[in-house]
Amino acid sequence: MKQLIVVGAGISGLSVAFWAERAGWNVTVLESAEVPGGTMRTVREDGWLVENGPNSALETTPVLWEMFRLLDIGKDHCYADDSSNKRYVLRDGALHPIPLSPGAFLSTSLWSPAGKLRLLKEPFIGRAEKEETIAEFVERRLGREMLDYGINPFVAGVYAGNPEQLSVRSAFPKLYALEEKYGGLIKGMIAGARERRKRAEVAKDRARMFSFVQGMQHFPEAIAGRLAGHIRFSVPVVKIDVAGATPPERSRFRVVGADGAVFDADAVVLSVPAYAAAGLVRPLSPDLASLLLGVYYPPVAEVFLGFRRSQCARPLDGFGYLIPAREKRRILGTIWSSAIFPARAPADHFALTTFVGGSRQPELMQLDDGSLRQLVLEEVHDIMGVTGAPVFSKICRWEKAIPQYNLGYQTVLDAIGRLEMQVPGLYLCSNYRGGIAVGDCVMNGKITAERIAGVSPRA
Repeated sequence: MKQLIVVGAGISGLSVAFWAERAGWNVTVLESAEVPGGTMRTVREDGWLVENGPNSALETTPVLWEMFRLLDIGKDHCYADDSSNKRYVLRDGALHPIPLSPGAFLSTSLWSPAGKLRLLKEPFIGRAEKEETIAEFVERRLGREMLDYGINPFVAGVYAGNPEQLSVRSAFPKLYALEEKYGGLIKGMIAGARERRKRAEVAKDRARMFSFVQGMQHFPEAIAGRLAGHIRFSVPVVKIDVAGATPPERSRFRVVGADGAVFDADAVVLSVPAYAAAGLVRPLSPDLASLLLGVYYPPVAEVFLGFRRSQCARPLDGFGYLIPAREKRRILGTIWSSAIFPARAPADHFALTTFVGGSRQPELMQLDDGSLRQLVLEEVHDIMGVTGAPVFSKICRWEKAIPQYNLGYQTVLDAIGRLEMQVPGLYLCSNYRGGIAVGDCVMNGKITAERIAGVSPRA
């Protein structure tokens, strides 16, 4: 039986291992931490459920439900409350709902009449002549106001990133493709909807949001349970030796753990962050190692605050709110956690998860926990009218949170592709390649497993 080593038990690595094992491979997963899931971590304490990583995911691919069925966890799955479709953006100190219909768009005060009229020019704007940041792309096609109060807060919410730095081609490939393939966003959205239906995919703005009653970590825990006996925890990998082969024949691999354990394999998948993969690929490609070390992961803090229901007069009638950079606030946004999914707070209480730092304000991560908590408390007091002190709080810090697909990122992706072609049997599958969303990671995990089973290197 063919031997596969997967380095990393985050959702990408676990997805690869799950599908490769079903394809008949003998799989071993090596994980440096003591638990599976990577950044997908759930904490339960005194009736509160705190997500220290992704708070939810979107059903963008049928691969998700295929896995839920095979893992028998569909019964534990839960969709977000219908009210979560309503999301707010802060402008001039007030929360404005993002319009979800043409009529709501025309009547909203989130954008000025001039900002709305600017959209009429979009179908008549030509293609870009150079690689653009998402800020350059949106301002050129939709105008500055749409960038400031539409895309800027959205980018902060998804990437904790800066639209003036992120590459539209790499970070938002489907948006980029609308212009490249169809010549414009409006024309592309109409034609692209037909193509997604053929592929059984759902656009992210229409996909249903889900989690699990026990929290998001239930998903990787279920995969790890299915792979029981094939996962070694607390085993950091320090070295990968390769016995050369001529493409398309596979190489042979010897993977060495920090404890001295040695594993021989016919194929190896690196499903660790870019900065961790850099050290493992350096003997094979110093240039790729340097590029991977250059991938920026901004620091982000998640500040979870719990309150009594009487401490907020406004209805929590949505997903939460995002903060545009122009508002000069000290937070990126707040999720109304207990309004979205059940069992996130004790009865007669509510929970807020607020994000601080990111590419916008990384210096705020230097604050101690007390100062960080006070900062967030002042912001939610001012924005939402929350009164008094929280009855529960918990802070999670990610010094390296989300990989930024910044301008020129295609150079990194091209170098990864070249190494995989040069070393048959070596694969890189992590959220710095192919998308950062849970659905992207799961789908890329299955694609990687199919490549392994078919010995088909990515071009």
